[in-house]
Amino acid sequence: MKLIKATIENIPLIQDLAKRSWENAYAEILSQEQMKYMLENMYSEIEISSHLRNSNYHYYLIFDEKTNDYDGFIGFENHYEENTTKLQRIYLVPESKGKGLGKKTLEFLNEKVKEVGDNRIILNVNKYNLAQKFYVSQGYKVYDEGVFDIGNGFVMDDFLMEKIL
Repeated sequence: MKLIKATIENIPLIQDLAKRSWENAYAEILSQEQMKYMLENMYSEIEISSHLRNSNYHYYLIFDEKTNDYDGFIGFENHYEENTTKLQRIYLVPESKGKGLGKKTLEFLNEKVKEVGDNRIILNVNKYNLAQKFYVSQGYKVYDEGVFDIGNGFVMDDFLMEKIL
């Protein structure tokens, strides 16, 4: 596995990986309408471009050297709060699950967070997303929960999790 820093040229690939992973991860949790709305807004070219222009926001593509294919991506923002990096997104396509790529990617994130001097990672995870168990297995703990209005009559019902490094 190799993590490759994403650039503007990778936006279509990020969009494709997000769509493929979301169709699997959220099929039982979100309506088709909400998924479509969120993908169109959170993964628009304008939105991802603005992230890539932010010097604290980083995208890395997860590349599997064995299959010579992209298996997912991670997006995180250093210094989101004082001494805190926010894991904004980490997604793997369904066929890559169970290979240990998520664990290796979070280990990579831990190193990147330490490099910039942050000592805490936070994230939001849907209360009904099985990924919450994965995060717990990697040392994250729920510290709060919230319902967030994302527009168009949709909300995100999330656990807020953290890991202290």
